[in-house]
Formats: sequence, C-alpha cells, structure tokens
Amino acid sequence: MSVLLALATVLMAWHADQWFADRLYAWQGHHWTLRFNFVTETLIHVLGRDLSTAAWLGVLAAWIVVRTRPGLSLWRRPLACLLVSTLLATALVAWVKSWSNMDCPWDLVRYGGDRAFVGLFGLRPVGMARGVCFPAGHASAGYAWMALYFFCLATRPRWRWAGLSVGVGLGVLFGFSQQLRGAHFLSHDLWTAAISWLTALGVHAFGWRESAVVAQLARAAATHAPPSAATGMAQPVAP
Repeated sequence: MSVLLALATVLMAWHADQWFADRLYAWQGHHWTLRFNFVTETLIHVLGRDLSTAAWLGVLAAWIVVRTRPGLSLWRRPLACLLVSTLLATALVAWVKSWSNMDCPWDLVRYGGDRAFVGLFGLRPVGMARGVCFPAGHASAGYAWMALYFFCLATRPRWRWAGLSVGVGLGVLFGFSQQLRGAHFLSHDLWTAAISWLTALGVHAFGWRESAVVAQLARAAATHAPPSAATGMAQPVAP
C-alpha cells in the first residue's frame, strides 16, 4: 500500500496526472466525448453505484439473518466487519472530498473548463468555486469491496485472492471510466484505493483483535469458575 501512496504522490508532484489525462483527452478529440456516454455515465457510473449499494444491503440482510440463527453464528463477525469496512471506506473518501478542495479535469482550462489548476495544498484564488473531486468517490464504490479479502480469509481462506480481485477489478473499472469522462486524475483513484485498503485492514485488525480478547476472557472465566458452574450443576442452597 505504501507503493500506491508513493506513486500517487509522484503523479501529483511531477504533474504526471496531467500527462496521462492529456492523452485521454487527446484520444477523444480534445473533448470529453465519453462524459455523457451511455456506457460510462449510465451503466458504469449510475448503475455501478446502485449495484454496489444493493450489494451492501444484501450483506446487511445476510448479517441480520445470521444474527437470528445460532447455527450460523460463525458468520456474524466476518459479515459485520465487511459491512463496517465498506461503509467506512466510502464515508472516509466522501469526508476527504468535502474539504480537499480540488477540481475535476473537466473543470480546468487545460481541458475545456474555466478554472486554473490548483494543487492539493495550493491557495485557491478568491472567488473561485470549491472543488469536490479528490479523492475519487465513485471508485470507492468498487475499491471498498477489497474488504472481501478479509471476509474470505475468515470464512473461506482459499477464496481470499478472488475476493481481493473483485474489489480491485471494480475499483479499476469505476475509476478508469471516470477518468475517461474527465471526472478524475489517476492519482485520485490511487488515493481512494489506499484509503479503502487501509480501512479494510484496520477494521479486520480491530474486529479480530476484539474477538481474541473476548475468547481469552471467556477461557479465563471458565478456568476460574467454581466446579459446579463449570459442570453446569446447581449450586447448593444454604440452609
């Protein structure tokens, strides 16, 4: 993940973002031709977002079901971690977007817009409208599902790489389609991927650390319990 962050920083600092966006823009005839394209806007952007939301609701429904079925109790924590991780990752990306104040490529004069480029830590001219394009929000609807790696690690370890591939694949698809539309630079997507992975890692570490602590306390309680409690026999009643 440090490689992703380093690459994103290099792209932003050395203006490699613009170099890559220049090629996408030129390839479309120096217009963001795909901005309102049916595939990129309707199928990948709108429908993709809705399907990601529907998937999260499906996980929520599954978690509710396993909460009511004692025989499925082993699925509760993995599903809960998946729910929290995907929700938190998208929320964190949205929160950073709310104050980062960076523009989309389509807003910039270089790409047919009406604003000068201002870097992440640059001072915006007085009167310039706020930018709300960093990091990439739509890509988070895909990259957040990298948490499937940890879900599968806890439930079906052999599937963990397939789970990771789902999240990475969706993130790349959502992110690149938005770059084709002029909505984001490449570094925006890399930062979103990093935030999503670190969130999944943190939720997994906290969730299973808490589980280990609970199990340890339960073992300790069983070890120090009176013999009657350990065997399930009734305590004698004092006369």
